[in-house]
Amino acid sequence: MINDILQQLHINAENSGVSTGTVWLPATGPSIKADSPVDGKVIASVSTASRENYDSVIETATAAFKEWRSWPAPRRGEVVRQAGEALRKNKEALGRLVSYEMGKSLQEGYGEVQEMIDICDFAVGLSRQLYGLSMHSERPGHRMYEQWHPLGITGIISAFNFPVAVWSWNSMLALVCGNVCVWKPSEKTPLSAIACQQIIQDVLRDNKVPEGVCNLVVGGRELGEWMAADTRVPLVSATGSTRMGKAVGTAVGSRLGRSLLELGGNNAIIITANADLDMSLIGCVFGAVGTAGQRCTSTRRLIIHESVYDAFTQKLAKAYQQLRIGNPLDENNHVGPLIDKDAVRLYQQSITEIKSEGGSFIVEGGVLEGDAYSSGCYVKPCIAAVKNNFKIVQHETFAPILYVMKYKELDEAIAMQNDVPQGLSSAIMTLNLREAELFLSQAGSDCGIANVNIGTSGAEIGGAFGGEKETGGGRESGSDAWKAYMRRQTNTINYSTHLPLAQGIKFDL
Repeated sequence: MINDILQQLHINAENSGVSTGTVWLPATGPSIKADSPVDGKVIASVSTASRENYDSVIETATAAFKEWRSWPAPRRGEVVRQAGEALRKNKEALGRLVSYEMGKSLQEGYGEVQEMIDICDFAVGLSRQLYGLSMHSERPGHRMYEQWHPLGITGIISAFNFPVAVWSWNSMLALVCGNVCVWKPSEKTPLSAIACQQIIQDVLRDNKVPEGVCNLVVGGRELGEWMAADTRVPLVSATGSTRMGKAVGTAVGSRLGRSLLELGGNNAIIITANADLDMSLIGCVFGAVGTAGQRCTSTRRLIIHESVYDAFTQKLAKAYQQLRIGNPLDENNHVGPLIDKDAVRLYQQSITEIKSEGGSFIVEGGVLEGDAYSSGCYVKPCIAAVKNNFKIVQHETFAPILYVMKYKELDEAIAMQNDVPQGLSSAIMTLNLREAELFLSQAGSDCGIANVNIGTSGAEIGGAFGGEKETGGGRESGSDAWKAYMRRQTNTINYSTHLPLAQGIKFDL
């Protein structure tokens, strides 16, 4: 099955991880093995970018920008539209590859490709809406307005958990804005990135897009460090851990560049006494176990009113017993594997820490064994009763571990929700209008995303995506997130016969 997918996506046993659009360069860095957490098998080998490869790509991208920025934005949008059509044609194959290489369920793999298609549609419309404001001048015979110009190279560093969607969020907006892109995907999921580059090649070629507008460089941490320190890359968009984001932000900031950071989440759902418990259950369970708990928006904490705590945790425990764990390509399964054995080790360490801090388990965890779990990457989603101030609860646990705790008053629940270093996504389950509005008010959630009666994961592309505090403060995808990829310029035109100065200043010669 996987060989058929690779053939359909034009992926070979040996692949170069360096491309300037339609040209694949001989990658001279060390080779890495792309393996699957589903069964532990090696899928293919990928040659990574050397420093020489990286510099060559940056030089090509720099030259391409000078031509690409001069294309009218709607013409750039037409290229993106066609890229979306190419993704539509390859949705099934690419979705299966994402599922097999990363380990998320097949439905989520398809959903991730659909996100790419959706952002292409959004970007096409945006290509005719890169608006600036006009302002009234205090000086007669003058006109003031602002316009937006592309920055240049947008460096994109993406994570394994969304191996293709995050690239599209950044690249499709950056492209219609007139930027060129250099993508460094996670070295844990290189084939999905190579597949995306293959899919859009014909679109780039047919539209005579300059070589170097859409670039790919596969490599490890060192490659990301080159990009972060490179003054030729004015914007670096990085998705990953807070630790990684701090390193990227420091390096980019030291050269006064721009960074767009989408980092960790420690997302909570408040279950009030006025919640619809059956509806809440769906959002909580999917949020906690979807992608095996490896989303930045995964639900980590449930803050439950004491009056419904027992009833709701019983529902949770019953629902967890019905979860089917196994090969994510089997659509009957709900939960696939963690990305690798290092992730399993961290999952086990977290369980040990929960117990050492005094937590107890409503649903026990553990590593699954047997022929169906031969990769060693399958674990049991578990539920732990804890206190919010436990050290382990304050950290982002990238695994299907759900922390539950009680509260008495809503102000207390909101304070608990906010009392973590991260600030990405949040939700409240309630049928009470006052509770909902308080949660969304200035005194409510301090996260970039705050939902009512839906879970913490599953953001739509129409809204700006991102968070506060240690989540980094960046915004991607919808709304006016496009402004992050451009520079603002204020213009004043004097069409009078005089040159008056502002603020009434006189300067007579």
